[in-house]
Amino acid sequence: MADQAVASSEGPTPRTHLLPLRVRVAYSVGHVLNDLCASMWFTYLLVYLTFVRQLRPTLAGALLLIGQVADAVATPFVGIESDRDDDFWLCHYGRRKTWHFIGTVCVVGSFPFLFTKPMGNHPSSQEAQFVYYAAFIIIFQFGWASTQISHLSLIPDITPIPHERVELNAMRYACTVASNVLVYTVTWAALGISGTEEEAQVGPSDAGVFRDIVLIVVAIGAFFSLIFHLVVRDPSRGGRRESRSRHTDEYIRSLVLDRSCHFVWRDWFKEKAFYLVALLYMFTRLYVNLNQVYISLYLQDTLLLRRESIAIIPLVMYVSGFVSSLPIKLAARHIGTKNV
Repeated sequence: MADQAVASSEGPTPRTHLLPLRVRVAYSVGHVLNDLCASMWFTYLLVYLTFVRQLRPTLAGALLLIGQVADAVATPFVGIESDRDDDFWLCHYGRRKTWHFIGTVCVVGSFPFLFTKPMGNHPSSQEAQFVYYAAFIIIFQFGWASTQISHLSLIPDITPIPHERVELNAMRYACTVASNVLVYTVTWAALGISGTEEEAQVGPSDAGVFRDIVLIVVAIGAFFSLIFHLVVRDPSRGGRRESRSRHTDEYIRSLVLDRSCHFVWRDWFKEKAFYLVALLYMFTRLYVNLNQVYISLYLQDTLLLRRESIAIIPLVMYVSGFVSSLPIKLAARHIGTKNV
């Protein structure tokens, strides 16, 4: 009896996991469609538009810019709207999963058209193709932002445990790595199988190859999105939070809340660290995206390498970058994250 009294006075033992393994795995694959499409978008869109569709470089670059602007506009919009509790019938599926579903439908319904020729039997002018692709790009970027924001913001909804949140992010990143490797591997195989000695570089005859690649990529991504929707539950179903288990409530009450938990969105603009982190992340993403976007063009247009190089070189760069990042975690433990 005395031992029980001591145990009860010490409070509940902190849990390291609230979600079963199958739910954690299903959550981690919920962003695979976005990862696959993003890899193709940044690496091969300009190559496809300039070498296969033979659009003027200015038009191809403008299409890429339109996509990034659409993403920048859609991201905060989805972030704000996905936080609202609406009585709309579709929202009874769950705030986050509703936006994830909408985004998935938009991506699946639009992205394949970016790597296929415009519909119709008659050749279209470059300006007409520009309008055609721009429309699908805007739909795709809205869907991509919807899926990304809703998927990431679901983490604090489905678990209050910090350790488990970190693990979900790590599993999510592992799927991102696997998705990029898969895209480059499929492209390598497709270009290698279809190419001949006369077709040393990417050209208009490769339209069918890119069509097959994008269909494979979207089909795989849609399959994993289906797994996510079948397995992962949204706690905000019906526009209100489902009651958490007794253990979860006890864990939440044991937490010491940081003052940032009480921030409204305007308060972030008063924080110096907010700007430092934002600028650091922005310039890092700028470097990565520029490298990813222009390496394929450089290989084809300047170095005049064979067609398979647009898959092999990005694959080698990505894998080597991932492997070289592994020791950073070790270094961070000894010299600190900021020093790294």
